This record gives sequence, C-alpha cells and structure tokens, in this order.
Amino acid sequence: MQTRLLAATAWAATLAATLASLPAQAATPARPPNAEHGWVTSTLRHMSLEQKVGQLFATYVYGGDAVDPSATDRAANVAAFGVETPAEVIERYHLGGVCYFSWSHNLDSPRQIATLSNGLQRAAHGDGSKGRVPLLISTDQEQGAVVRMPSPAAQFPGSMALGAGRSARDARTAAEVTGRELRAVGIRQPYAPIADVNVNPGNPVIGVRSFGADPTLVADLTAAQVTGFQDRAGVTAAAKHFPGHGDTATDSHTGLPVINHSRAEWDRIDAPPFKRAIRAGVDTIMTAHIVVPALDPSGDPATLSPTILTGVLRGELGFRGVIVTDALNMAGVRAKYGDERVPVLALKAGADQLLMPPNLALARDAVLRAVATGELTERRIDESVRRILGVKYRQGLARSPLVDVEKAVRTVGAPEHLAAVTRVTDPTLTAVRNDAGVLPLPHADRSVLITGWDSAAFAPVATVAAGFTARGARATARPATLPSDTTIAATASQAAEHDLTVVLVNKAWDTAVTDPRATQQRLVAALLGTGKPVIVVAVRDPYDIAYLPGVTTYLATYSYTRAAMDALVRALHGELSPSGRLPVTIPTAEGAGSVLYPYGHGLSW
Repeated sequence: MQTRLLAATAWAATLAATLASLPAQAATPARPPNAEHGWVTSTLRHMSLEQKVGQLFATYVYGGDAVDPSATDRAANVAAFGVETPAEVIERYHLGGVCYFSWSHNLDSPRQIATLSNGLQRAAHGDGSKGRVPLLISTDQEQGAVVRMPSPAAQFPGSMALGAGRSARDARTAAEVTGRELRAVGIRQPYAPIADVNVNPGNPVIGVRSFGADPTLVADLTAAQVTGFQDRAGVTAAAKHFPGHGDTATDSHTGLPVINHSRAEWDRIDAPPFKRAIRAGVDTIMTAHIVVPALDPSGDPATLSPTILTGVLRGELGFRGVIVTDALNMAGVRAKYGDERVPVLALKAGADQLLMPPNLALARDAVLRAVATGELTERRIDESVRRILGVKYRQGLARSPLVDVEKAVRTVGAPEHLAAVTRVTDPTLTAVRNDAGVLPLPHADRSVLITGWDSAAFAPVATVAAGFTARGARATARPATLPSDTTIAATASQAAEHDLTVVLVNKAWDTAVTDPRATQQRLVAALLGTGKPVIVVAVRDPYDIAYLPGVTTYLATYSYTRAAMDALVRALHGELSPSGRLPVTIPTAEGAGSVLYPYGHGLSW
C-alpha cells in the first residue's frame, strides 16, 4: 500500500512538472486587437451573403474521411445534404462549423480524427482565398456521462464527480487535459462546461452532467473549467445551457421543459455560474430549449427569446461572445414553431451560431429569405459573423487551420494525461453508507460476484472483477444490465454461492424512462434476499440509494470510467480513503422535502 501511495505521488509530481513546463496555449494569440479586427473586417468584406449565412450554421457530416467516406456514409450525406462527401457538404453550404459524433462515424482514432479535421479545413479554407473561412470544429466532450473521444483519450469522471471532489484545481486540470487532446485532433470548441445547477433529483437530462446543487460550487468549477479550456488548452469553452437547465423534470430532447423559478430564485440559483463564466472570459454560451416564465412570459423557449438572449444574457449579464443554440433538431425548440421559422427566430432573439437544424437546406434558405424580405438585415447577419470570425481568429485558425497528425497521435492518451485522470478521479469517490461495517475489505481468498449495470465501451463489471482477482479473490463477472426476471433469479442464485456480491446500478431511480420495469431495484432486492453481504455502487446518479431499501453498504462513483472503477476497488480494499462529499442532497423516495443524505455527506476510512 505504501508503495502504491509513493507511486501515485510520483505520478502527480511528474504531471504537475510536465503541465507547468508546457506553454499556455492561450485562446487569444499575442497580437494587438487591431490585428483581429483587421482580419475579421477584411474577411467579412469579401464574403457573399450566402457565405455569411453559411458561417452561422454548424452541423454533423457523415464519414471518417473528408473526401472518401464509406458507401453507407455517402448515402447518408446524400439523404441529409444532397451531396456525397463531408467536403462537399462544407463547400455547398459554406459551413462555419462541424460537430463530430460517433454515430456519424467521425470519431475512430486520433490519427483518423486529425486527418478528417485537416480534410474538412482544406475544403473550407482551401488556399485562404477571398471568402474562404476555416471551420470551428466542435464536439460534446463533457466527460463522464457524455464522452465523444474514443480510447486512448483521457477519460475523466465528469462534472458531478468533480463537484464531489470540491477542487477547482482538479476541475481546471480536467478541462486543460481534455482541451489539449481535442485541440491536437483539430477540435477547437468543446461544448462544455455544464453551468446548470442540478437542484432537481428527478432531472432526466442533466443529473451528473452538473457539478452539483450548490450555485457557488457550480460557479467556482465552471469558471475553473473555462480557464482550463481557454487559457491553458487554447480551445473555445461553451458554458451551457443558458438560462439554466438544472430544475426540470422534462428532457428538452423530447419535450419543452418549463422552469418555474421566480426571478429571485433564478438570480440566486441559476445565474451565478453563467456570471462567473462570463467574468472568466468564456467565448461561447449555449442556449437551452426551456421556458422560464419569470424571465419571459411569452412561452417561447429561451433559444427563441429576445428577452432572454438579448435582454438578459447580453444586456444584464454583459456577454459579448458567441451565443450558440442547443441542437435545433431537439423537440424542445421545434414544439411551438416549424423548422423553417426556428433559425430565423433564433437569430432575431440574438443567437449567433445555429447548431444542427433538422433540415440544413431549409434552414439556410429560410435565413436567406428573411434577409431578402427585410425580416432580418444583412447588418444583423454581419454582427453574428463578426463574433464567429473573432473566435476563429483568436484560435489561430486564420493562420494555421491544420494540425500535425503525428503530434495528435502522441498527445491523445499521453502518459501524463492518464496520470492526471487518476489523480483527479481518486478524490471524487463518495462512500455514502457503511452501516454493516463491511468496508474496508481485507485482501483475502474469498469468492466475489460482480454484477449489475454494464457498458460495452468501458466494461465496468469486468474491470471491478479484475481488480478483485488481482487482490487474491476468486471473482466472477456477470453483467446484468436491465435484467429479465429469469436473469434476476439466476444472478441471485449465483450470489447465494459467493461470499460477497458487488452490484453496479445506473439511474435505478428512473422507472419512467431508463428502467421502466424497475429491474435494477428488483435485482438488488433479490441479492439482499440471499443473506450474503451486498455492496451497491451507483455508477451514475447518486440518488439511487433512496429506491433501494435494505442496502447497508453504498458508494457513489458518478461515472463508470476505468479510472473510477479502479478507484472503487482500491477504496473497497482500504488502499484509498474515500474523500468525496455529496455535491447534491439525496432526498427520500417520497420526496416532499425529506432528506435521506444531506449535501456534503461522505464517509471515510
């Protein structure tokens, strides 16, 4: 144990020295302000209206190569955009940005991603001739529950875990390392950090994506991540989702949430993280498809509200950066107006960058038509294009839009980055209940069943089982994600033959969407019925304990990354003292203000 502690200390010292020796990749190059102004003005002057309108849009493209995608991706591009290749999509629509996803086959390996980015930049920027503008490439690399970059990229545990760790330094480090890896492959705009304050335990869309339920904590860590992304890693942070998505029971992907905070409650709960992000110099703020009657009684979602975007965000909070919409293919923004009206209304409200309209051609043509009819002026278009071009200039894209592919391969998953993952993850583990005194476990020759929720990408059940095996146990891995009745019975029967069971749960509380048959709750009950010791681990929302009666040993990891599972195994065996504290309150299953575990609760040994 002492050897491991010394090794961990050495890793941390190596990482600190390495990061300190690296130059800060500032988002703003060391140039006088008039250089940016000159480039933006000159570029804008040489752009046609069609090119300007194209700059307002960021969307996905299908394929892992800009000019030679697979036959399947060619067909998908034709269906969505009328052309076959990602490069042709860029050229036809004069796109200002592209957002990478796994489902659109953009993210396979560091070499492939960097090569794709270069190909797309060549299609957009070409030789830098008049009207040709580099892309702002983005992705949702929040870490934790929302991860886009594949292995070997550094996988941090996510926002709520960082909230449990209570360290602004660690939050900054997570953003810095994440940002450096993204920049290396040509991604300059991570849609992060999450500035939402998750005060609703039943929130189906934010949850562990938030740093927690305390506005001050969320504000501190949001500002720290803005600094990590922009000042240290040199990528453009995007604080989201304004004016605050933390108190909703509706997912804006599938419906239109209403936030019933009073203006005083919004000022106290939702506003502070965005104010801190603005003071930290955040380049981009993403809107939310939510209705906030206290800010705008019209019933329009914030994305389409001049009162909220221009009045509150720009007027009251003084934000001068780029306002990017959340995806325009989400139900929350499509519920009241048709797809043809939404992009025009978003621009009229004050948005600059229009993300992922469901029909790009329809959206583009609607904006052009609005300018032709006078509903929008070209001057208004120019205002948004200037902001977008300013970000691109400060990113250095005007001078050097391409990345070094070999350097990208060396950077993503570098040893010092993986060491940072361990150092940041370890203090986030939260021990919530140890009533039976089972923990810490001695190293012993015992039979252990590891079961419950699993992920193909991270294999947490197998990771935990391997950790027990390495410590002398006879461990059996039996994944049981949303198990059938037959699987529940068979798993309980197997548990009865073992000395100990460790069961992983993921949003077991959510029997409306995630687990409508309450299979995880029934699995845990069946395991407890064996009379053998059971350790329950929440690998996402910490709220599950309220819905698992009879559980006496319970820990929260907030994520299921390999680093989180490794920290779990070490804590279970007493090699790591749990130091995380709940960044939210865990209410009882009955709710109504009753508290099961308070904010700040956490055990140690």
